[in-house]
Amino acid sequence: MAGVKSGARFVGMALVAASLAGCGAFRDNEKPLESYSAEEIYKQGELKLETERKPDEGIRYFQEVERLYPYSEYAKRALIMQAFGYHKGKKYEEARAASQRFLDLYPGDEDAPYALYLMALSYYDQIDEVGRDQGVTFQALQGMRDVIEQYPDSDYARSAMLKFELAFDHLAAKEMEIGRYYLKRGNYTAAINRFRSVVQDYQTTSHTAEALHRLTEAYLALGFTDEAQTSAAILGYNYQSSPFYQDSFNLLKGRGLAPEAKGNGWLAKIYRQMVRGEWI
Repeated sequence: MAGVKSGARFVGMALVAASLAGCGAFRDNEKPLESYSAEEIYKQGELKLETERKPDEGIRYFQEVERLYPYSEYAKRALIMQAFGYHKGKKYEEARAASQRFLDLYPGDEDAPYALYLMALSYYDQIDEVGRDQGVTFQALQGMRDVIEQYPDSDYARSAMLKFELAFDHLAAKEMEIGRYYLKRGNYTAAINRFRSVVQDYQTTSHTAEALHRLTEAYLALGFTDEAQTSAAILGYNYQSSPFYQDSFNLLKGRGLAPEAKGNGWLAKIYRQMVRGEWI
């Protein structure tokens, strides 16, 4: 069997044959499902999954393939299609369970990378807006990492890498949201801790420039001018064209200060590492 190359690889296989030979054969009140071959039931499942608005009916046929022909090649195909069908229907826990069962039964199969990717995708597609709990995001990250590390040459590694970066960015966005909340309420120490996390742990995301600017704001509010100047200096070194740099520059200028690495704090260490090319 050719490997699943996309979520819908199997969907549509032999649809013409299924529509000619199988469409009318599965009507109500006709002979029992046991009378059909594994291939016929499987193709009917494909057809249902392709044409029905909800995937439940297609999944039912794939389950019947497994039940009636558990040791056939079609039983293996039917299991991965159940996982796909559950995911299509946004039944993510069921999709993960079916994917895991496939991996347990067929760990060396050519569709194992897809099963692992589908498990990670089922977490990724549950990621909500940044205001929600981020546990699912961490699980999505781990799942995508597993795909990248275990199957680096598969068709799914590139997609997993892109989604990993997006999920990583999502976590940084959560830190920024909380940091801004504290900053607006004058809880500068708590805000600094959140922005520091973005700069140190999520520096490859799209939120680093703003995090450095917010650090400049918070440190100035506390009167820690060395840290404020250093944060702006890092911002200028990496993101001079960013509007956040201009905002930080104006804040410092209003205090008679300028972006400059000063002191020996954590930001000063980052600046020195950055100048040596060790910090990205």
